[in-house]
Amino acid sequence: MAFDPFAILGLPRRFDLDPMQVQRAYLARAAMAHPDLLPGGGGGDVGPGSGSSAMDPSALNRAKSVLDDPEQRADALLLLLGGPPREADRSLPDGFLVEIMDIRERLDAAVASRDTAVAAELEAWAAQRRAGHIRAAAELFGALPRPPSADALRAIRRELNAWRYIERMLEQVRDADRM
Repeated sequence: MAFDPFAILGLPRRFDLDPMQVQRAYLARAAMAHPDLLPGGGGGDVGPGSGSSAMDPSALNRAKSVLDDPEQRADALLLLLGGPPREADRSLPDGFLVEIMDIRERLDAAVASRDTAVAAELEAWAAQRRAGHIRAAAELFGALPRPPSADALRAIRRELNAWRYIERMLEQVRDADRM
């Protein structure tokens, strides 16, 4: 069975979760899983549909970590809905790879020459693109037919694959800033 961070925290399977909703669910589950609060010192269930992994503090922490990060949350939701994993579908939007290769070349040159102005410009560009991917993912998840079609799930995977490139670029910029 796939890891289901939504079930572990007792939250609905939705992309558009409020961060405070995730925090409250985590704290409630963590409190209920505390050994001092469980009958007999542990081993109980924390609620309907939660399963025994909800009692495991590491599962609670992992679930919170996944749901706190919009990209990880989107990826987990897509997999739970039956969508393809990134390893099985590496598709990207038309023209995206050429664009990102150009941007990465500019970033590499900026890092090599220690051009902080260009690096900051590219970081701002990537942050703006990230926000666009978050909006696009929310729209795609919100428009999913019931049950989700394979085409709709592949469209989400394509969007998430592009988003992943942007996240890696942001990581690269931040790593360069630490040098």
